[in-house]
Amino acid sequence: MCGRYPTGVAVITCQGKDEEPVGVTVNSFTSVSLDPALVLFCVHRESRALAALQASGAFAVNILASDQAHLCRAFARRDTAEFDDLPHGPGATGSPVLGDSLAYLDCRLHTTFQGGDHEIVIGEVVDLSLLREEQPLTFFRSAHPRLEVLA
Repeated sequence: MCGRYPTGVAVITCQGKDEEPVGVTVNSFTSVSLDPALVLFCVHRESRALAALQASGAFAVNILASDQAHLCRAFARRDTAEFDDLPHGPGATGSPVLGDSLAYLDCRLHTTFQGGDHEIVIGEVVDLSLLREEQPLTFFRSAHPRLEVLA
């Protein structure tokens, strides 16, 4: 049933063990508060990205553009995508920011809560930027339809 609710798609990135970047695809990203600026996402409790995030204390939310479905799939696998061939650089927290993403929010870990087999992660935004003008990547019924933009 939840697959019939359209969502945006983001890749959460952080510095892993030995400074190796780690990423995971999420569609459970949302704003929580404007003052202070807080956002949240959910991640499986057994995800290696969660362990890296907790160790680093920071993460970046990379909002994907409509032409980045390949990144959505690459970071959705258990063995996530390699960063070697991806344009990226460190954000304010040191978390990897994907250079071709639509936008990013760089965050310090604020708190986490258990939510069934997932962890609800809340971060405080310390930096953000729109990197390009493009439609966002959407997820609906296991596909990535383009939004119809009304004038």
